[in-house]
Amino acid sequence: MRIEVINTGTEIMLGNVLNSHLGYLSNAIFPLGLRVQRQATVPDGDAIRDALVETFERADVVFVTGGLGPTTDDITREIVCELLGLTMQHDEEIWQAIMARFNRRGIPWNDRVKLQALHPAEARVLQNPHGTAPGLYFPPLPVPGTAMKSPHIFLLPGPPRELHPMVDNLVVPLMREIAPAAAAHELRSFRTTGLGESRVEELVGEPLLALGLEVGYCARPGEVDLRIIGAPAVLDQGEAVIRQKLGTFIFTTDTRPLEGIVVAALIAAKKTLALAESCTGGWIANKITNIAGASEIFLAGYVTYANAAKTRTLGVPAELIAEHGAVSEPVARAMAEGARAQSGADIAIATTGIAGPGGCSEEKPVGTVFNAIAVRDAETRVFKHLFPTDRETFKHLVAQTALDLVRRSVACAT
Repeated sequence: MRIEVINTGTEIMLGNVLNSHLGYLSNAIFPLGLRVQRQATVPDGDAIRDALVETFERADVVFVTGGLGPTTDDITREIVCELLGLTMQHDEEIWQAIMARFNRRGIPWNDRVKLQALHPAEARVLQNPHGTAPGLYFPPLPVPGTAMKSPHIFLLPGPPRELHPMVDNLVVPLMREIAPAAAAHELRSFRTTGLGESRVEELVGEPLLALGLEVGYCARPGEVDLRIIGAPAVLDQGEAVIRQKLGTFIFTTDTRPLEGIVVAALIAAKKTLALAESCTGGWIANKITNIAGASEIFLAGYVTYANAAKTRTLGVPAELIAEHGAVSEPVARAMAEGARAQSGADIAIATTGIAGPGGCSEEKPVGTVFNAIAVRDAETRVFKHLFPTDRETFKHLVAQTALDLVRRSVACAT
């Protein structure tokens, strides 16, 4: 089936609201063997009519999000009824539900709120317990002035807190009835770090394509996601290839970020962590503490940006900094060992680098960074990298490499 999505809202076009609906709808229908073929985002008003007319000519199913509320720019319902020659009527049951919601919350209402209780008899109401505007489902109907029938049309609310449960509880069951049996395909994802996108493809692309799998890549700073789609039996063969070729570069097959994997691994290993951050300015600590359960493993984070702070807080000898510079292997090692000694953690990570644009030299260009890892009863290791990019991306890349050091260290220990 050809499935299209129309997202409405001037606020989306202005960039004031992030459009997350396409991803949610696509994920919801994928297990049914269905995919979205086309998506359009349009402002409020006549652009909705133009998008629908265009969609009618080729789509089997169209999801329209937004424009079901009580304000003057909420006209999606009216436009669909106009295009299909349908008359709306008041639904007292919906109106009573809307009134009850307003009364429970003590919110005043005006006459425009009543518009949300209008719908044509030909449409099925999709109840919305999380908001006032119900959704509507229109089965294929004759389009006046043409010989065609409309696609299946779903009108869905704009707020994600309303759209998500409506899709899960009402739209997906309806789509099971509407859609013919589709090929049983699955999707598997592998999140990797430490390899570039072209290198990942070089290692696995050709053998995966030879199996007849659909292969996709998504690169972000410090990470590459690898996606394969196909029949379960073939996916098993593809996964074997991926694990053989990429091995420990894979940090998860679910949606958890690297810091989530690190926290889980430390909890499982009953190990604690401390951080000594200079160039990352607390970025790694922020990532760690965004993960539920971090309090079980994270003991302390020292942001020692100034040289004096490295000496005062971590015990890095001032003469060591003077001799080698703050961005150096000896200083990174001393920072990590100082953080571990101060906190009593099992593992400590240190970062020191040059984010730029100043502070560089021919020997240490912008993007130079040293990451050190100090582990109880083991030799401290230091790794040098070069990430010549903007300051924020630089911090992200340094954090990713540091977190991966922890992940690999815990994996080796267990």
